[in-house]
Amino acid sequence: MERPAQLPLELPLAPRFGREDFLVGPSNEAAFEIIERWPGWPGHELLLAGPQGSGKSHLAAIWAERAGARTLSIIEATRTNPTVLANHAALVVEDVDQLGQYEAALFHLINALRSSGTYLVMTARTRPDLWGLATPDLLSRLRRATIAEIAAPDDALLRALMVKHFLDRQLTVDTSVIEYLLLRIERSFASVAAAVDALDRESLALGRRVTRPMAAKVLGREAEDQD
Repeated sequence: MERPAQLPLELPLAPRFGREDFLVGPSNEAAFEIIERWPGWPGHELLLAGPQGSGKSHLAAIWAERAGARTLSIIEATRTNPTVLANHAALVVEDVDQLGQYEAALFHLINALRSSGTYLVMTARTRPDLWGLATPDLLSRLRRATIAEIAAPDDALLRALMVKHFLDRQLTVDTSVIEYLLLRIERSFASVAAAVDALDRESLALGRRVTRPMAAKVLGREAEDQD
């Protein structure tokens, strides 16, 4: 007899941003090594650039823990008096490529932090040249920062990341499920996280363990899996 589906509780999974939780691979090794070298940087500004879910915020959090940095969104940072922020020894500003109309505010903030000797780590999806900035002086300032780019992940890193996401949710799955998923989802950190989240919800709703047929259902590939 088919078990009735349960209503999944909306219990948010707290992200684990410890150094021991960060998975290092060819795509992010250079960025990780730069974080590890602090404070032996050539300057006081670092930009971590990479696609959504690539680990930028995780790396920034590792550094923030070591440096005692305050973390702000780009909106919070550009709406705060730069003199106040310059009193901090270290800052993280997330999603600086989403600054919109606040180009002038970011320009003044960077200048204030540079004058005070504050260490600054920024995160963005791409390099500053691709943001469409209208303020040449701001672009010039950003180009002077050390830029660490996180590339697309390789197979080994995606596989390890998927295993980690399942373990974080206390889900045990066969390796065949992982291989099935990796061949069919978009090759990105964000897609791995989304697939595991969807399977976690499906498993909880049905009261069953994660299987390949369940993975096929979640991906909308039931017919393919039956062939």
